[in-house]
Amino acid sequence: MRLQDHKDKTVYVLGVVLVVLTCLFLVGQLRGLFFDMWGILSAVIGPLVISIIATYVMRPLVDALVARKVPRTVAILILYVVAFAVIAVFLVNTLPLLIAQASTFIKQLPVYVTMFDSFLDHMTFAARVLPKGVRTAVERALSGAESGLVAWFSGALIGVRDLISGFVSAFVIPFLVFYLLKDYSLFTQLVIRLFPRRSHATVSRILEGIDASLGRYVRGQLLVMLLVGIATFVGLLIVHMPNALLLASIVGLTNIIPYVGPFLGAAPGLFMAFGVSNALLIKVLIVNLIVQQLEGNIFSPWIMGKTMRLHPLMILLAVMLAGEVAGITGLIFAVPLLAVGKVIWEQVRAAREI
Repeated sequence: MRLQDHKDKTVYVLGVVLVVLTCLFLVGQLRGLFFDMWGILSAVIGPLVISIIATYVMRPLVDALVARKVPRTVAILILYVVAFAVIAVFLVNTLPLLIAQASTFIKQLPVYVTMFDSFLDHMTFAARVLPKGVRTAVERALSGAESGLVAWFSGALIGVRDLISGFVSAFVIPFLVFYLLKDYSLFTQLVIRLFPRRSHATVSRILEGIDASLGRYVRGQLLVMLLVGIATFVGLLIVHMPNALLLASIVGLTNIIPYVGPFLGAAPGLFMAFGVSNALLIKVLIVNLIVQQLEGNIFSPWIMGKTMRLHPLMILLAVMLAGEVAGITGLIFAVPLLAVGKVIWEQVRAAREI
């Protein structure tokens, strides 16, 4: 449809805005239904997302074996044997230590909380010499910090509970990964056939772009997380920080969240160091600062490079919006979803220009 004059364009834009606002209103009215549906679908989506991540990690290795004339099914089974062996070695040698350190942390948590409350009381008493307006602001900030800390630990314990309950559905993941690796091209063709024939070329390019972008991101991000965790572990060992493996694992895992992740990951270690001594607190803070400098200036530029080709402002806005909508899940998937949207936009625009 071609718009003949400025008046037609104005009416068209107003109509589009009205339709968008109406859709947003209807979505808001149905948000309760969406939350109920998400509670049901999350049981399926969780294992599927983990399976897709594992597929992106393993597929280059499978393709390399297939290129050497190894049948695809045999190549997948070979990687399965290797992967299960590595996981078994990890569970035998590392999991007991992680469980022991987590148990120690939970037992010492009341002591740390008591010390932190004492610190807050001291800060509140010291703030009495300040002007009334400033004192009120300080007291509100301290009260917010305490309630935020309690909420963070409550959320962490709920996450651990959900993780334990999720082991039941984890048995499905190896089967999902197997079929995703084996029949990936078949699934791609099925998706393409859902669209009109004239759109097949565009949809194919979109899927190829999404696959390449997400594949590079997932593999690169996992490697960066591993290097950050190892660097943090070494640094915490050097400063003789208790529960170094547990704290380094938290730092590595939370590093997947852009901008916010380093602060979330460093918080437990700083909190525990505060309960030991001020000197250890400063040392742990320095370790985290050094690791984040390594991640920002060496690890990510070397491994990720310009993989996502996304402006930092767009990433920050996407993280803020996704975090507000979906919490920690939104923070984790904000960048991949933004990358998918970018690929779709570029390919659709290119198709219109042809």
